[in-house]
Amino acid sequence: MEGLSLLARTGAEIGNAPDLDDGLRRVGRLLTERLAEWCAVDLFAEDAGVERACVVRRGSGEPCAQEFQGRLPPPTEAARGPLARALSGAGPLLLTGPPQADPTSPLDADYRDLFERMGAASAVVAPLRARREVIGALTVARGRRERPFTEADLRLVDDVCRALALGVDNARLYQETRNIAERLQRSLLPVLPEVAHLELAARYAASSTTAQVGGDWYDSFVLPSGDTALVIGDVTGHNLDAAIAMSQLRSMLRGIAVDRQEPPEAVLRRLDTANHTLYREATATCVYGLLKGPEEGPWKLVHSSAGHLPPLLVTDDGRTRFLEDGSGILLGLDPDMPRPRASDAVPANATVLLYTDGLIERRDESLDDAMGRLGRFVTELAREPLNVLCDELLIGLGADSDDDIALLAVRPVPPS
Repeated sequence: MEGLSLLARTGAEIGNAPDLDDGLRRVGRLLTERLAEWCAVDLFAEDAGVERACVVRRGSGEPCAQEFQGRLPPPTEAARGPLARALSGAGPLLLTGPPQADPTSPLDADYRDLFERMGAASAVVAPLRARREVIGALTVARGRRERPFTEADLRLVDDVCRALALGVDNARLYQETRNIAERLQRSLLPVLPEVAHLELAARYAASSTTAQVGGDWYDSFVLPSGDTALVIGDVTGHNLDAAIAMSQLRSMLRGIAVDRQEPPEAVLRRLDTANHTLYREATATCVYGLLKGPEEGPWKLVHSSAGHLPPLLVTDDGRTRFLEDGSGILLGLDPDMPRPRASDAVPANATVLLYTDGLIERRDESLDDAMGRLGRFVTELAREPLNVLCDELLIGLGADSDDDIALLAVRPVPPS
């Protein structure tokens, strides 16, 4: 029963961790509580090199990162020591003292140095296998004051390695999926247009506290009519599917807007019809606006919202107002539902801020309180350059967000 409990805890510790490094630390602490005085995890990197990913000693609280973790000497044909053999698939191997080291093998010498500096009277080293490949090795060791490992312990260590390897492989696959989604998102973020009388700035930031990826996006482009289109949106969900749906909606909206040059509510209705026809399960929020006006002004923002948070207008003297008119239902619910339109004057040197919910929404806080905090924060930055405004928003409001964030800011500036 003790062995089964250890295996279950090993899988749970690495499976519930927010990232691989934290999962290895959790497993290391578990193993040094229940099985060994210290343990080490060595993993193959993408370039086939070996990284010492984690070393944990009982009672130390934290991994011995500075001393032992990092890149190891590459496995070579000269390496004949226990770690080299485990990385080749041999084991579990029982060690009854410091491992033998071939003087011509830096990897063997490094492994022996680990034993001598950490202290070990007995140890077991075993390969970590996932999908029929060796992805690394686990070492568990005991000092002279503890019962030495015996042949009877090899099966338990081997089982622990299976649970650990599965967790490592799953964590790497999850991170790979996240990286693909983030690269997809960033590759689709547009280059903002250059408009003589407008300042434009935008930011995208992935979540800083989770391993999830969302479907947030922004966009801006100039229509043949001369109007500047402003878009912010958020696809429901936090996975690769959400990022893919985001890219599809963004491309469709661009095509419809440029081809039709219709009012914002008509463009959103056509987008909703296309979305409902092609991607029935995709729901999203979106604001589509047109900033209209000659170079010298006056300007107005004509906009329609599909369930998205309202744009924020801040004048150069710090007065703020949320543009709440023109709000309709989400995309993907009912494409036949009429969509409203709103028109708001935009004074010279005022800023219109479009943003996604990751910037302001927090658990256990009402939306009104969150929007009030945003308004107060932006008031202090009303006259800052837009790039400074966006950066300060991410630092001041978005640092602890558990969601992705997209921002788009525009400011009409009359010719001097």
